Amino acid sequence: MLKQLFTWWNGTTLGTSFTLWRRKARLVGEDEQGNRYYEEAAPSASDGRSRRWVIYHGVAEASRVPADWHGWLHHTFDAPPTEAPLRRREWEKDHLPNMTGTPLAYHPKGSLAQADAGASVGEIYEAWSPDED
Repeated sequence: MLKQLFTWWNGTTLGTSFTLWRRKARLVGEDEQGNRYYEEAAPSASDGRSRRWVIYHGVAEASRVPADWHGWLHHTFDAPPTEAPLRRREWEKDHLPNMTGTPLAYHPKGSLAQADAGASVGEIYEAWSPDED
């Protein structure tokens, strides 16, 4: 109970659950990662659009929302991917979460985070010395 009350990064909080209940939000669907998507029952009076939410399964990380659900959340698509899935192209890769800060993060050539970075630095780098003119 305390975890749900205070840890917004671990799924839904009591405040979010209460808001979903109060606004009569309906469950629209779930993605392959277990994230659940909700939509408000009545459209807003100000702009005429229904508010949409994602409740993350596990850590709340925005990069875990697949492209089709992202488009639905931001009103790019009217129908959710459960009703009108995006057509996948053969060159498209599967969705990957943000790996920054993990051992699986991308490190370009010459990055000091690469395993062999120390060996090649001496070949491309010449240290400056104040004695040289």
